[in-house]
Amino acid sequence: MDIALALFVAVLAATFFAPAKGWNYGTATFYGGPDGSGTMGGACGYGNLYQAGYGTNTAALSSVLFNDGAACGQCYLIMCDSNASPWCKRGAAVTITATNFCPPNWAQPSDRGGWCNPPRPHFDMAQPAWERIGVYKAGIIPVLYQQVTCWRQGGIRITIGGSTFFQLVNFANVGGSGSIRSVSVKGAKTGWIALNRNWGANWQCNSALVGQELSFIVTSTGGQTIWINNVVPAWWQFGMAFLSNANFYY
Repeated sequence: MDIALALFVAVLAATFFAPAKGWNYGTATFYGGPDGSGTMGGACGYGNLYQAGYGTNTAALSSVLFNDGAACGQCYLIMCDSNASPWCKRGAAVTITATNFCPPNWAQPSDRGGWCNPPRPHFDMAQPAWERIGVYKAGIIPVLYQQVTCWRQGGIRITIGGSTFFQLVNFANVGGSGSIRSVSVKGAKTGWIALNRNWGANWQCNSALVGQELSFIVTSTGGQTIWINNVVPAWWQFGMAFLSNANFYY
């Protein structure tokens, strides 16, 4: 085969096998049982996923997608690639929220068990969500995916954990881009204090805020900033959750 013909074949193959604009190739497995109960909690820190506003349309993401927790709360539209597998439910798609991390399995090769090994884009989906697009017997399916806007009911849910001089604030039910870029908090007796991401969707503050009414400035990874004023009353205690009336739309 001469060079010109080889180049033509390569370009033709790349064009034929490339996903449609906006779509990416990946794979998906499932976990958590038929009712999804085994998916509660997870590396984003949301705890009960029903209370967090996510239910069982969720997934654990491989390293390349999880991005050290920065992807927590993001939404992905996923469909089984019926051109590559007979185990797809043709025409079906599901939107999931990233709520957990699928760690690498270095004891297994990436194409035989190490599905979440870098650099594979892989979704370990809650079983109820996975079965909307794939046939159970398959176990693993090729998928097409793209990040999409998250549409939520109600406002952002704020849960405060930690101790007297260490607050760990979790943000759930986040709309728009679904994930958060930066957070600041203001107590009734303080100025604005920048928080740092601790792990997952948990943001850390090393200040004494107990007994103070709290307000937040939150910026999404989509670039939208919202002010949530006086959302946490002065009588808050660790472990309490508060629902704001604000949310992102991009």
